[in-house]
Amino acid sequence: MLPRFLLTAGLTLVTVSAASAQNVPLTLPRESQPATVSQGIGLTDISVSYHRPAVKGRKVWGGLVPFDVVWRAGANENTVLTVTSPFTIGGAALPAGRYGLHFLPTATSWTLIVSRQANNWGSFSYHPSDDAARVPARTRAAEFVEHLQYSMDNPTDSSVTLTMRWERLAVSAPITVNSRDVVLDSIAQQLHGIPQFFPQGWLEAAEWAAANGFPEQADRWADSSLLRGPSFGALELKAQVLERQGDAAGAKAAHDRALAIATEADINRLGYRLLQQGKTDEAIALFRQNTRNYPRSWNTFDSLGEALAAKGDIKGARASYEKALAMAPDEPQRARIRQILAGLK
Repeated sequence: MLPRFLLTAGLTLVTVSAASAQNVPLTLPRESQPATVSQGIGLTDISVSYHRPAVKGRKVWGGLVPFDVVWRAGANENTVLTVTSPFTIGGAALPAGRYGLHFLPTATSWTLIVSRQANNWGSFSYHPSDDAARVPARTRAAEFVEHLQYSMDNPTDSSVTLTMRWERLAVSAPITVNSRDVVLDSIAQQLHGIPQFFPQGWLEAAEWAAANGFPEQADRWADSSLLRGPSFGALELKAQVLERQGDAAGAKAAHDRALAIATEADINRLGYRLLQQGKTDEAIALFRQNTRNYPRSWNTFDSLGEALAAKGDIKGARASYEKALAMAPDEPQRARIRQILAGLK
């Protein structure tokens, strides 16, 4: 039989454990439901997490949400803005990070407060010393919304408008990101990894830089691609960059090297790019060369026909399309070519 003091201690432990178990809360739905809205801008991710209070017939502005008092911009924990790159909100430049959002509403104007403290319960422990920025917010009348809602409106490749809608009011502020610099930096970082050992990564980087206004960087990255193995794409890109820089001789040399190793598909793509640039005669010359190099390819004659038709040479276009029709591999392509021929007049 156990001593009395051990029995007493055991009963006390059971009693304390039972009492503790009674204090463990259940997980139940919250009255103001949690929500998240997000938007990608280039390589930057922007998200807002918040809780959605309901109007429930109450006077919201100047009532439930008093004027001239900092408000949590939602319910429960404060609303949180997360941006993965440096950004500008309402004209204020901020580093990437996680921020608490608050509003200071008045009867005539609203201010958006971006706080470095993102873990407040509501605005109860808000302090101006934590402010990262205060910017004016635009307000306008809107259709009635029962449950507070955030949205990312009018996204572009460098901006989005963050908008809160509740009751009959919409409050918004623009967010912008220097997407080109973000992508340029990301590419540079990626080229320190495994892609640095292969020509394709450098070529993709050079193509992006050339298309987005970084010609000197494009030239360097094209050279890095060529050091790891010559390719039509890198040589042709090098030719384009040199041409834009006014180096006609260097551009021609790179272009000639590109043509010397080009495949049928390479020439075809280059021909269509010249067509898009309005260089129809140059495109036709390339397509003709492709038909001589690959006389059994229906696609080379199909492309030449398209270029000749764009030039207005209907007779030549018809002859080329008829050769393509005779070699086309399947009925859908033959039907397409017959339809083109029927329209050539």
